[in-house]
Amino acid sequence: MKLAKTNNLPLDQFINLALYDKDKGYYMKKSPFGKDGDFITAPNITRLFSEIIAIWTITFWKSIGSPKKFNLLELGAGNGEMMKVIYETLMNFPECYNCCNFIIHEKSDFLINEQKKNLNSEKFSWLKNIQEINPNPTIFLANEFFDAIPIKQFFKKKGGWFERFVNLNNPKKAKFNEEKIDIEKIEEHLNFKISKDQNVIEYSPETFKYLRKICNLIQKNDGGMLIIDYGYADSKMYETLQAVNNHKYSNILENIGNSDITYNINFHLFEKFINQFEDVNSIFTNQKKFLTSMGILQRAEIISKNTIFSKKTDLFYRVRRLIDEKQMGELFKVMLIKNKKNNFRTGF
Repeated sequence: MKLAKTNNLPLDQFINLALYDKDKGYYMKKSPFGKDGDFITAPNITRLFSEIIAIWTITFWKSIGSPKKFNLLELGAGNGEMMKVIYETLMNFPECYNCCNFIIHEKSDFLINEQKKNLNSEKFSWLKNIQEINPNPTIFLANEFFDAIPIKQFFKKKGGWFERFVNLNNPKKAKFNEEKIDIEKIEEHLNFKISKDQNVIEYSPETFKYLRKICNLIQKNDGGMLIIDYGYADSKMYETLQAVNNHKYSNILENIGNSDITYNINFHLFEKFINQFEDVNSIFTNQKKFLTSMGILQRAEIISKNTIFSKKTDLFYRVRRLIDEKQMGELFKVMLIKNKKNNFRTGF
């Protein structure tokens, strides 16, 4: 791993190194998804999840006037599983499918190759910089995308605010340390008071850059963004940083480059950030409400009607994982960012 001039890195730079270093970064060298990886995402649990996202996409496309040309852009498409099922589902709705330009935004060349194997169609294109997108309305999909973007952490103590750093003088014995910072300068740059009533701050500068670009594109070209991720909606932030290796929590400072590093998104903070934009707003709910109101249980009933009992049981077990409040139903939130003039609420 190539380190910067200093071996004492702010937390977000350390995470960036651990996840996205060209040669040794976690996402740059392997596919972490599924049974043989380190974690399972909703599209790998059952294809019904992706089918529901496809149906939602069609209804949202209609709400923006069924444009003759529109982009469906997935941010960080993993192994391409969700986009593959969305593509197959939309083929059954030619009036939407024929208008759709399928695009994937992906950082990892390794994962782009995995996606290309899974998405064998000329209808797909890949885009490294979302600002280079054509001026057609765009529907952005972000399923477990923002939790993988590096974050900064700040802690309020007696002497003021301190930022978390990672000392990598000896990468095998990496350790956390803290440095005092001027929180007002950061707030000036962000253009809002992130520290108000907080003792802990977790935020991602890169996420805010994405949100800024996407909100501007929605204001300019129409469209919207559907975010599905694990997180919470409290106005108070708390520390949620964690690492996952082989489906278990692991130490963030060990196995650097071999573990996923992630955090719980504060959707209240997202909402606050989005409120800065004049013409866009956001609505959100939990995954249980979203999937059940989109008819996932009825869909499961229809497709399992003539199947053997064990297959039906397996399907409902998988759906239950997605919507059960003790599993993914409450922990995962679904947020829609859209133009204020669009009163669309399907799924919310």
